[in-house]
Amino acid sequence: MPVLIVGAGACGLSAALAVRDQGLDVLVLERDARPSGNTALSSGMIPACGTRFQRAKNVLDSAEIMVADIQNKNKGLADRDLVAKVAALSGSTVEWLADSHGVPIELVDGFLYPGHSKARMHAPPGRTGAELMVALLNAARNKSVDLMTSARVTEVFANEDGRVLGVRVERPDCAEEEIGCTTLILACNGFGANREMVHEYIPEMTGATYFGHAGNKGDAILWGTQLGAALGDMGAYQGHGSVAIPHGILITWALMMEGGIQVNADGKRFSNELEGYSEQAVAVLQQPGQLVWDIYDQRMHELGMKFEDYRVANGAGAILTARSAEELAKLTNLPFDSLSMTLDHCNELAEKHASDSFGRAFGANPVLQPPYYAVRVSGALFHTQGGLKIDVEARVLRTDGTRLPNLFAAGGAARGLSGPGAAGYLSGNGLLSAVVLGRIAGQSAAVLAGGRTSL
Repeated sequence: MPVLIVGAGACGLSAALAVRDQGLDVLVLERDARPSGNTALSSGMIPACGTRFQRAKNVLDSAEIMVADIQNKNKGLADRDLVAKVAALSGSTVEWLADSHGVPIELVDGFLYPGHSKARMHAPPGRTGAELMVALLNAARNKSVDLMTSARVTEVFANEDGRVLGVRVERPDCAEEEIGCTTLILACNGFGANREMVHEYIPEMTGATYFGHAGNKGDAILWGTQLGAALGDMGAYQGHGSVAIPHGILITWALMMEGGIQVNADGKRFSNELEGYSEQAVAVLQQPGQLVWDIYDQRMHELGMKFEDYRVANGAGAILTARSAEELAKLTNLPFDSLSMTLDHCNELAEKHASDSFGRAFGANPVLQPPYYAVRVSGALFHTQGGLKIDVEARVLRTDGTRLPNLFAAGGAARGLSGPGAAGYLSGNGLLSAVVLGRIAGQSAAVLAGGRTSL
């Protein structure tokens, strides 16, 4: 097989589409009976700059602005060359998915996600990763991508020089087979479901709820290091500070960006909610019982209803409604005096366009007013952002900086764009890495295997 891909999420399918565009055969190996992965659990948001979707809404954006936003969030600690390459190809990649492969995509405007200076989130109309997965699978089917499901890769074979020769696959009935390849792309995400690796590399999330795919055990990292690959930014990850409990449903952070607040069991705020939803996971987990409440009003509820996950949460009874602060306190079992004081203080700051002791600036949005809405949430680990070191062609690098002969990695299997920790995660970095680096990996692997041109 010219190109073999492990993992059929957004990364693996984007890579496969890029290979087929080069006219080469490709086989995607997926451990599950039905591909889903972390992509299906996401909100389906792909940040991209300079797209026709942005231009249609008069959003002026560029790779330079996007790089500055990404690097500002990670404090300049990510690989700048990799960031620059991904940002430069982000717009053309989103348009490629939409125009060449029929993936329904639109610009998400009306608010900005934390750290983004421009409206650049692109997503399917329902704003869910599950919808994105369906579209990518349809695109793969239309391009005659060979997809083998229920196929768990257990071993990668290579010669003494580190050249990958093939893989061993185990089927549900324990039958095994070996598949050879010219090039191999690892697109099987990170290690969020591996408790030992989480404890080793991101100890602050030890014991945290993992809101990701159960198959993300760090296999790609294990195989790569066995071949002599280097690792990078292993402490990086995407957390999220707003997963409805006990429903296990993601509540969009757009509610916070548009004026919502989080309060703990004492009815008090405890952080700057606008810093970012990833690092907010740790702040939430430090609160009593590891539970807090998202508090917002009718305007934000109507915004939330544009998101499929939020509609599901609302239908499941996770969203509470109160006609007054007193009723809100009763429904949430929060102390009324403290909650009322918190609401009054936030409204006073908004009226004065002032900042609080946590550094959050108020005044960009209207004051909170009844009816109030609330949802009980906790923090969670979504996916890891550290992994195999790669270059701008998604080639896996050895510890001495040289390339392994024919091994590629992207998405959660590779070092991402967020630097070394949670605070460096910019909204959408996960799918940005998956889709753009997936396409780069597919294109690069196809060229190495005898395809037509490079990206």
